[in-house]
Amino acid sequence: MYFSRKRPVEDLPYEMTAIWSCTKEGCNGWMRNNYSFEEVPTCAQCKSPMTNSMKDLPILHNSSSELKTALKNVTPKP
Repeated sequence: MYFSRKRPVEDLPYEMTAIWSCTKEGCNGWMRNNYSFEEVPTCAQCKSPMTNSMKDLPILHNSSSELKTALKNVTPKP
């Protein structure tokens, strides 16, 4: 007898998310806007410029963006 240990796949909540998408024809590169480090990033696959767009994606919690905001709000001690 076989007992599967796989857990059922949960339905993840989706939302319209701001992304950067590659402008080069035939390249399907994209990244979430809150995971980019540049004002206007270049595609990691083909090095072409990227443009803003929207995509329906699962909701992810980006703790690094909160850390960046917290570090910006900290004033250095004299």
